[in-house]
Parts: sequence; C-alpha cells; structure tokens
Amino acid sequence: MAHNKPKGVKLEAAEQPFLSDIKTLRERARKHIENGAVTPGYSGDRQTILKLLGEALATEIVCVLRYRYHHFIASGIHADAVAAEFLVHANEEQAHADQIATRMVQLNGDPDMDPAGLTARSHAEYVKGKDLRDMIRENLVAERIAIDSYREMIAFTGEHDPTTRRMLEGILAMEEEHADDLNGMLNGEWG
Repeated sequence: MAHNKPKGVKLEAAEQPFLSDIKTLRERARKHIENGAVTPGYSGDRQTILKLLGEALATEIVCVLRYRYHHFIASGIHADAVAAEFLVHANEEQAHADQIATRMVQLNGDPDMDPAGLTARSHAEYVKGKDLRDMIRENLVAERIAIDSYREMIAFTGEHDPTTRRMLEGILAMEEEHADDLNGMLNGEWG
C-alpha cells in the first residue's frame, strides 16, 4: 500500500500500515505450530506465569471446597441466607478455577488438580470455622488473601501477557465483590 503524503506529514491511524506484513504474519504462524496459542510474539515469562496460575488454581479449588462445606453445615438464625450466599460464592470460585485451568492449557501448562497438594499450593487455608460468624470471617480472610494475590499477579503479567492479565482482572473484581458481601454479613446484612 503506497502512501502519497508529502514528506513530514503524519499518517492518520487508519492510514498507517499494519505493524507486520501479511506474509511475515503467516510465516510466523506456521513456525512451532505445536505451541498452539503461544506464538513467537508472546513476551510473558511463561514458566513463572504458569506457576502463579497453578497457585491461583489451587487457591480457587480450596475456596470452592471451604465454601461448599460451610454451605452444608451452616446453622443458626441467619443460616439459610448465609448458606445460600456461600453456595453462590462456591460456584463463582469454581468458574474462576475453570478459567484459570483453561488458560494454563492455552499456555501449554498442566493444571495440577491433585488433591494431595492443593492446600500446600493454595494461598488461602481450608478452615472449617466454629460457628456461622467464624465461617464468614474465615471466608473473608481467604478473599482478602486472594485479592492481594491477584493484584500482585496482575502487576507481574503487565503488558507481557494481556490475555492472562484481563482474566485475572475479572477474577479480582469478583473476589472484591465477595469480600464486600462477606463484610456486609459480618456487619449484620444477612441477604
């Protein structure tokens, strides 16, 4: 595509040539095709990102299990409303785990779901809680841990892996919502 602009005249965004010509894009796409979505243009530290995602996956699975346990054993005057919220949170944490596992596979990683090491890899703990208020508190602590973990992961991935970063940002937003819900429950807002 020829541009007939006088020398020194800046091209408009729509007029600027694409960064790589089509032939180059096609040639690069055919190289290392076995790497799937990980193209030569990927600039993230794949091994470190996979390690972080593995820890996030373990954290989400532990949170699913803790929320589901709390859902089933919740008792007391406000138990029905709180148990229902625990189940909603468990299902949302499962969706996060699924997103993370999918991204790990896209990055040619192996989403380790071996129950034997989940709690060792998880940032959050699996705490049963003594009563309804304690369960809410333990879930809030876990959400606060997840919030800080995701913020650090987002900062690490930066512009080097925008797909992972956007996924983590979406998960972070949901974790902040969970923390807000739980904080409300601790302050007497039962649903």
